Amino acid sequence: MAIAGVSGGGKTAVTTSLIQKLSNSKALYFDGPDNIINWVESGSNYNLWDLTPLIRDLQVLRNQQLNYIILDFPFAYKHFKISKFIDFAVFIDTPLDIALARRMVRDFRTASVKNILADMENYISKGRKGYIEMLNTIKPNSDIIIDGIKPVSEIVCHICEQLE
Repeated sequence: MAIAGVSGGGKTAVTTSLIQKLSNSKALYFDGPDNIINWVESGSNYNLWDLTPLIRDLQVLRNQQLNYIILDFPFAYKHFKISKFIDFAVFIDTPLDIALARRMVRDFRTASVKNILADMENYISKGRKGYIEMLNTIKPNSDIIIDGIKPVSEIVCHICEQLE
């Protein structure tokens, strides 16, 4: 299963909570690449990412007798080498303003105002394109779409219901 969504959308919180709720399950976490803005500006080809280490880790977990492997992975089915490992993709649909605020709180807790403002300028001029790319390509190709404003516990319950 893949948990997809924009940065700050709640993927990691949901994945971590799912691991606690689903018996005999493990998670793999993929942090988006640093140069995502350049990637979006050059055409957003999902298959350009070298995901060899992630695929190796997935294969190791597949050899274990697990009930669930949960992949915290923003691209869901869009990367052809990973898609064959995914049987269910969840898109956490978090409004961009909330995702941005969550990311700022998470990533800039001790940053200077100068760094925070630089990141905001980067988001306005370039970064937002990456978020829009996700909404236009990952969201419509997911098996279910869940409102990212809901509490994590509600999101997890909804996912578990869908798995039954």
